Amino acid sequence: MADLRSSIAGITAPNPFWLASAPPTDKAYNVRRAFQAGWGGVVWKTLGEDPAVVNVSSRYGALLDANRQLLGFNNIELITDRPLDLNLQEITEVKRDWPDRALVVSLMARMEEAAWVGLVKRIEETGADGVELNLGCPHGMCERGMGSAIGQVPELVEQVTRWVKGATRMPVIVKLTPNITNILWSAEAAKRGGANAVSLINTINSIATVDLDLMAPTPTVDGKGTHGGYCGPAVKPIALNMVAEIGRNHVTADVPLSGIGGIGNWRDAAEFLALGAVNVQVCTAAMVHGFRIVGPMIDGLSQWMDDKGYRRLDDFIGAALGNVVDWNSLNMNFSAKAVIDQDLCIDCGRCHIACEDTSHQAIRVVAEGGKRRFEVIDQECVGCNLCFHVCPVPRCITMRSEDNGLPAMTWTQDPRNPLRAASA
Repeated sequence: MADLRSSIAGITAPNPFWLASAPPTDKAYNVRRAFQAGWGGVVWKTLGEDPAVVNVSSRYGALLDANRQLLGFNNIELITDRPLDLNLQEITEVKRDWPDRALVVSLMARMEEAAWVGLVKRIEETGADGVELNLGCPHGMCERGMGSAIGQVPELVEQVTRWVKGATRMPVIVKLTPNITNILWSAEAAKRGGANAVSLINTINSIATVDLDLMAPTPTVDGKGTHGGYCGPAVKPIALNMVAEIGRNHVTADVPLSGIGGIGNWRDAAEFLALGAVNVQVCTAAMVHGFRIVGPMIDGLSQWMDDKGYRRLDDFIGAALGNVVDWNSLNMNFSAKAVIDQDLCIDCGRCHIACEDTSHQAIRVVAEGGKRRFEVIDQECVGCNLCFHVCPVPRCITMRSEDNGLPAMTWTQDPRNPLRAASA
């Protein structure tokens, strides 16, 4: 059976599945239930200085598909609105009762050394395993000069990290904001400041939907709305890219990384790990489905690892990074064609319409015995994958690579590249 034990910055856990700093980790009651369900660790909801913040009543918006399945979640809740002393007391008690689980505390403060140091010193007394610096929250707190207002400025990221590292023996994880032009700027800044690890992504600044009756963004608060933090399945591709960018950058490749963003099952987690994350943090999926989703995550990852022959997480962590390249390094001579399995085809015609209206007119309709038959025109097919993705039947359309007898050739080597001669 696969060994799922994980470690980040010296913080160990029985499995790589943590709950992210968010409403699910707001108090001891929630965290105890999470540990009972099997989560390997939690990041306690972000603490701040007293007096505690005040949250509004309507806090969540959502982007749903036609079947009311969640695509994305929009959150305007701020950091904890519970007194600091109460949080610290509960953190102490939970860590005492669950010594084998990872318990990291998120914190946020104004851009003053005394504020950060004062908080981290008090957190250190709880026996928590580490701290996570919330430099990514994109709503409410950033308007007060905190959260992403700090995280979007690399010099401030470095400075805050340095302040906290100089004040504590605990491992320091820096949570990065995706609301920045280049994630490497803040990741490299965190490393310069002495961060033991980074976590990403925090939520994306957003307006999820607009209520066309109230003419206001959702969630609405007495007829008004505001931008919030977007999370859930829709942000996963953005998170994966940023994780990969840090993992394949020579300056930050050695920084341990906790992956966050749209993780809802074991496969999502495995993808983050394959791109270099050493563990993952989950929020939205737990809020939608409850804490017990961690069971299938653990079982699924373990079974997949057994099937693949991976004994430990380290056996495949970062295994996909070597295959993440810039566009110019792709093989220009690679060729694939769509193949339609006629036995599985349900005659919906979606592949034909998509290709005919928006792509390369490479799927013809053939009348056959009063029925329609869809055939790929190989000469016109460029292997774009559009039909593969719009087909509602699994494995009905497959993409098969063809041996065209041509050697691999990147764009920098391609004679069609107008800049090739200049760079040669």
